[in-house]
Amino acid sequence: MKWSFYKLSLKNRIQILYVLLAFLCISATGGLAYNFAAKVIEENALKLKQTMLNKTVQALDESMRHIIVSSYSLMMSETYSRVMDDVRYGNSTRFYQNLSLMQTPFAQLKQVEPAVESVLLSTPIGEFYSTKDTIAENVVFTELYKKEIKDYSWNVRWESGHEDKLLQGGKQVVTLMVRPLRNSVNNDNLPGVYLIVNIREEYFRNVIEQSLIDDQIRLFLLTGDGYSVLPSASPPLEDFRSASFLNRFAEEGEGAFSYTNNQDEQLVNYSRLGINGDWILASVQAKGDLLGPMRQIRWLILSIMLVCMVIALMFSNFLARRLLQPLHKLYRLIQRVENNDLEARFESKYEDEVAVIGYRFNRMLIQIENLIEENKYTEQEKLKFEIKALQAQINPHFLYNTLNTILWKSQGGRSEQVGEMIVSLSLLFRLGLNNGQEMITLRQELEHVEQYMLLQQQCYEGLFTYILEVPDESVLDMPLPKILLQPLVENSILHGFKDFDTVGVITIRARQTEGQLELQVTDNGRGLDAELLNLQVLRQFQGHTSYALYNIYSRLQLNYGAQASMYFKSVPYEGTSVVITIPREG
Repeated sequence: MKWSFYKLSLKNRIQILYVLLAFLCISATGGLAYNFAAKVIEENALKLKQTMLNKTVQALDESMRHIIVSSYSLMMSETYSRVMDDVRYGNSTRFYQNLSLMQTPFAQLKQVEPAVESVLLSTPIGEFYSTKDTIAENVVFTELYKKEIKDYSWNVRWESGHEDKLLQGGKQVVTLMVRPLRNSVNNDNLPGVYLIVNIREEYFRNVIEQSLIDDQIRLFLLTGDGYSVLPSASPPLEDFRSASFLNRFAEEGEGAFSYTNNQDEQLVNYSRLGINGDWILASVQAKGDLLGPMRQIRWLILSIMLVCMVIALMFSNFLARRLLQPLHKLYRLIQRVENNDLEARFESKYEDEVAVIGYRFNRMLIQIENLIEENKYTEQEKLKFEIKALQAQINPHFLYNTLNTILWKSQGGRSEQVGEMIVSLSLLFRLGLNNGQEMITLRQELEHVEQYMLLQQQCYEGLFTYILEVPDESVLDMPLPKILLQPLVENSILHGFKDFDTVGVITIRARQTEGQLELQVTDNGRGLDAELLNLQVLRQFQGHTSYALYNIYSRLQLNYGAQASMYFKSVPYEGTSVVITIPREG
């Protein structure tokens, strides 16, 4: 069977709508709050990381600048000047003497800059280095850096981290190459002279990492083409060498953006170094890691939503009961009215729509009561008229038969019998009229039917005799509708004794049984179909064939309703009885 929302009870519909509304409100509030908080956290994290990057870049610039200044200080020393004099004149005879002299400036540079791993001065007359280091065999500076030497656009050049191939040991270093300053005396640049300062990669890594505020942030020092300056410390992501990345790095000196790789959305901050504009410091953090704490907040929001839903469900039940209480009250009132309690009235201390309906329902009940009273009065009047009409229908029928008999006897010269019949007819009408009263006593009813039988004996001489049996004379004063017995006696005479060879006997009995008055009219005539007549009584004489019996039954129902009864029993030529039972109080 297809489920329908409108087939549910009003209470359940209110509960479902309230819970859905609460769910939508809580979900919208929780979702908006979560998204807003995530956005704020992301913006604040980007700002914080940008500040950290800028400070780290400043620290790197300061350190690199200091190393450059220290290198130039070495090149401005008196010892360096003496060596450059020999270089200028191509005098290599004092090479080892000059090598010994250069040990002091080299040591001073390392002392001033602890990050310096090694220093090498390349000249046309030879390469000067610290005697603590060992020069690599078969490696010449001019051959190793041939490409860089041919570029005359720089005086200071930084080379990304690499393995030191000029000196033995294979240390990972970042190289600073410096061309000498212009000689103020000779106003020349001493071509072929280069100062090479190797700085340990670990130093740059320490400078970068000392500003880290979160282990989930990865820092990369990159070249302009996306390669790592410190490859041994932090291998770069392949994404850094894509055109989209390089274009974003080229837009401004610093900034932030996001991108999505195969794993997660990544948040990137970058800042370009001032001392070496080709180098960029970038930080990368997965958005999932940044919003990791938000997962707990998300589960907290879900938990709160679940608790709120349970509370909303409980409150919806309470709210539905409170809202529907007046409706339930009105419903119970309607049920009372359905059970014929028209005294029920709706009462409410509120003045809402349900109260308005209830008060209008009260007015409707008052109008119904008035209509019922009017209908009762109308029915009572109708009952009176129907009873009178039924009684009036009996008199003309009997009068017609009686007058025919009187006419026949008067024509036959039986004046004495005619006189007796007229007296009996007069008494019959006086009792029948009963001063306009519909109810008479049993005594009067028996006297009435006896006068009728006397008249009929005159009409049908020798046809029948009659017997009146009243064992308890106290019942003679009981009231009952008039002219109940006469139609039954008439049926016995006209139908029961038709073509009867012997004298018929009509017996009328009246007795009291269990608070009821039982009237029985019995004859020994031809009999009748008692089963059919009893069935017609059950069907309230619908489609009846006997007007007299229908007349009696209708008057009993009008006066007593279901408290009165009529019953037939018949054995042909032995006894046919009609039993009428009416309540003593009715």
